[in-house]
Amino acid sequence: MSVKSHFLEKLQARKPAPILFTSKSQADIAEFRLRMVQLQEQMDAWLVGTGLNVETFIVSVTDLLAADGTFEIAAITLRYDDRSVKFIPVFLYGQGVTGCVEVTLHAEASVTSVGRLFMRAGHFSDWSFTPPGALSRPGQSFDESTFFSLILALLP
Repeated sequence: MSVKSHFLEKLQARKPAPILFTSKSQADIAEFRLRMVQLQEQMDAWLVGTGLNVETFIVSVTDLLAADGTFEIAAITLRYDDRSVKFIPVFLYGQGVTGCVEVTLHAEASVTSVGRLFMRAGHFSDWSFTPPGALSRPGQSFDESTFFSLILALLP
């Protein structure tokens, strides 16, 4: 065995084993969790220089089509004074998507729906945004411009 072959063999042995999921819903939950972390990181990048910070907290999502029926996942809050915009995962499966996040404005003791973000696991990596009451999807791409239009409500 050559030194290179020996090195590659040792390197391969040190790599962690790939995570195997016992069901499709476990894989979809893992993807949803990962995408929420990536969404939070993207928001952090968009907010550089604004003085606003993303906060995360854990919510429990009940989805009867998921493996255990309930799972925990990170949600996101942006605050300005006494106002906040929250991005809260609400379901895994439904309406032809894999992953839905409700966006709400919390101001003056009331909660107003701002819309929903939808994701699909695997092949489609962009979030799409659909305003409240819209019946059709996929909606518009959730990009920096859409993000700032949603959080504009933080400034009274």
